[in-house]
Amino acid sequence: MNIKSAIIDGASILKRKFIGSANLDSEILMAEAIKKKREFLILNSNFTIDKKDLKIFYKLIKKRSTREPIAYITNKKSFWSSEFFVTKDTLIPRPDTELIIENVLKFTKNKESLRILDIGIGSGCILLSILKEKKNFYGTGIDISKKCLKISKINAINLKVDHRLKLIKTDVDKFISSKYDLIVSNPPYIVKKKLKYLDRDVVKYEPTQALNGGIDGLSEIRKVINKSSELIKKKGRLILEIGFDQKNKVINLLNKEGFYINNIYKDLADNDRCIVCTKL
Repeated sequence: MNIKSAIIDGASILKRKFIGSANLDSEILMAEAIKKKREFLILNSNFTIDKKDLKIFYKLIKKRSTREPIAYITNKKSFWSSEFFVTKDTLIPRPDTELIIENVLKFTKNKESLRILDIGIGSGCILLSILKEKKNFYGTGIDISKKCLKISKINAINLKVDHRLKLIKTDVDKFISSKYDLIVSNPPYIVKKKLKYLDRDVVKYEPTQALNGGIDGLSEIRKVINKSSELIKKKGRLILEIGFDQKNKVINLLNKEGFYINNIYKDLADNDRCIVCTKL
């Protein structure tokens, strides 16, 4: 069987499972099976696949047909300008979160050196992307998950920024440190009772700990804001990712802790997604 025929067949299997991205997924999994770039598939569509590779391909298709996310099947996800190693222990990096990177780079354009704290570092996609762009910035990442910290370390080494990164296993409530110029965080913000209504790909495979925002969806955001008010320098910036319907409540929490709202940015679906604020 050639590449083109196998991809078509793989896509048809996924379509029968009502997977909307069936064609794209089949291409990605073919590239993974034969260890080539997707461009190779286009230029060599009549290339005959080795039986061993074909077997691997159908094994990957079978995994995807159960709704297991592509990122977990391939253990990688592109984010900003890099490819990140991910496992089921970390939330899959999403394009909406790139808003944080965009805004950090905007207001640090003329900054020579900054100390950054990432609360709930996960895969490291936010902090490590910033460190890769800004060669004189130093970062600290905290997380309650030891496995997440190991994955962040792997990604930091891959991106060659590990010498400017410190990783600490702790809950933000218990974290004691000197002051930071910038704090970033994408905390869990889904209302607990709504978790079961998320896409099957998410609710079945992604870590609940990284999604569950408690009864009102704000329990972790509240902790991040409260602690950030202690950990951040005067006139330091806090950048938060929030749920699409949480803007007003989060603004109130920030104002109470002495933060001035600089701006609120919308995601690709036109939902409020990122709040940039300054400690007064």
